[in-house]
Amino acid sequence: MRARVGQRVPVVVQSRGRRRTGARVLWVCAETVVTCGVVVLLLVVHQLWWTNQQARAEAGRQVRVLEREWDISPPVGGPAESAADSPGDFPAGSSGGVPAEVPESVGPSADSGAGGPADDGAPGPSPSSSDAFAVLRIPRLGLTVPVAHGVSKRSVLDKGYAGHYPGTAAPGRTGNFALAGHRNTHGEPFRYINRLVKGDEISVRTRDATYTYRVDRILPRTAPRDVGVVRAVPRSLVRPSYGYDAPGAYLTLTTCTPEFSSAHRLVVWAKLVPWLGSSG
Repeated sequence: MRARVGQRVPVVVQSRGRRRTGARVLWVCAETVVTCGVVVLLLVVHQLWWTNQQARAEAGRQVRVLEREWDISPPVGGPAESAADSPGDFPAGSSGGVPAEVPESVGPSADSGAGGPADDGAPGPSPSSSDAFAVLRIPRLGLTVPVAHGVSKRSVLDKGYAGHYPGTAAPGRTGNFALAGHRNTHGEPFRYINRLVKGDEISVRTRDATYTYRVDRILPRTAPRDVGVVRAVPRSLVRPSYGYDAPGAYLTLTTCTPEFSSAHRLVVWAKLVPWLGSSG
């Protein structure tokens, strides 16, 4: 059947412009997704790898500076006077009793998705040989790290140091020598303290003497604000079955648990070797 003369036949013409526009949109979206992925990957690498490299290098330099100074300038008098009840060179109020200034949060808080000790809220000076006053060694973990005053993230903990809780005892003295450290990122010195077992030795060297502590008890998990764990006679306020009843010379290590989380705190307690006979 022939079409009638003059009858219009519909013709569908596809628009190339629309196709090109759609392809451009898809390409831009793909580039955006890839770029965001690369940025996130770089941030992860920086947080989990680069901060560790920087902090470990800084901590290692500080240990060498301290020990070189101590070797050049030996202490006046020997370690015989540095037993638990001897006077120290720390500020008043640091040798026993309830800490004068216990941080609101014991141990780590969230730090860009990684567990790390809480900031004490006050900016501190940049670490130097005058700020780091001791060297902490844990042979089982192959750990050697400087110890500085305070638990500020910016000026102490993010440098890869262990931080000394303000108001707690001095090394080797009666009371509780309490320390905080990062579990993940920024040198993560306390990452593996969960591997410590009863009897493991921990040494703390100062200008005056080297003190040896022995791991005694481990509190695997407690609340972030359990300030009882850093008191002079440490005992958990959240889990009272963990802790001590008698005065002694204690060392406390605190950090986040589980890894890459600030939900809870892990606590390790050790006793100064002459105090191992103390009951609690």
